[in-house]
Amino acid sequence: MLGIISNIQRFTLHDGPGIRTTVFMQGCPLDCWWCHNPESKAYCLPEGNDEHQQYTPEQLFLEIKKDWIFMEESKGGVTFSGGEPFSQHQFLAQMLDLCKAEEIHTAVDTSGMVNSKIFESMIHKPDLFLFDIKFVDGEQHKKYTGVHNTIILKNLGLLVKHHKKINIRIPLIPGINDSEKCLNEFKQLMNKLRLENLNLLPFHRIAEGKYKRLGMENRLINLRAHTDEEIATFKHSFEKDGFEVKIGG
Repeated sequence: MLGIISNIQRFTLHDGPGIRTTVFMQGCPLDCWWCHNPESKAYCLPEGNDEHQQYTPEQLFLEIKKDWIFMEESKGGVTFSGGEPFSQHQFLAQMLDLCKAEEIHTAVDTSGMVNSKIFESMIHKPDLFLFDIKFVDGEQHKKYTGVHNTIILKNLGLLVKHHKKINIRIPLIPGINDSEKCLNEFKQLMNKLRLENLNLLPFHRIAEGKYKRLGMENRLINLRAHTDEEIATFKHSFEKDGFEVKIGG
C-alpha cells in the first residue's frame, strides 16, 4: 500500500501539543474557497510535482521517527493533516497503528467529511482529533465548500459519543463566516455537544502564490485579512461565554 504525501513539515509547534511532525496527505472532498493548501486537493499524484511523494507505511514511519527525540522531550507527536487524511483511510489506519505501537502521540486534522462507518471504525486510533467546523448552517457550508455538512456534524457527534479528545478549529473568513449569527451558531453547537476548547484560525493570504503557480482560481484573491484587534474581539466573544480559546493552529 502506498500513501500520497504532499509535504512533511518538521518541528511544528501547532496542530497539537509539543513539537510535532505534520504529515500533509493528498486528497480532499471539500472545495473551500479559502483553502490554504490547494495543492492537496487532488486525489491523484500531480505530474511533474516533486513536492508530492509516495510512501509505504513503513517508509513514512521511518521519516517520522527521525524526529522522535524532539517529540519525546516535548511530549509532542505526529499530526496527519491534508487535504483530508481520511481520504486515504486505509493508509492512515496503518500509520496510526505503527505510531501507537511505538507510543507516539497522534493527532488527525480532519474536516469530518468521511463515510461515517469508516470514521467510526477508526475512531479509537488517534489520540486527538483536530476537527474543523466551517459553518453550522448546511446551505452556507455547501455554498462555500461544495458539500453539505450533515455527515460532518454526524461524525462530530460520534466523537462526542465515544468521549474522544477533540479540539474544534474554526477558520474565520472575513465577510463569510464571521458574522454574529455565525458565531452564535458555533457557540450553540459547542454548548449542545459540551465542547469547550477551540482554535480560531485567522484567514491569511499566503496561499496566493500557490494558486498562481498551480493555475487554479483564487476566489478570495482580494479579500483582506482580519486585523489583530478584530481577532481579539472574536476571541473575547467566545471566552466571555466560557470557551477556552487559542488563536492559530
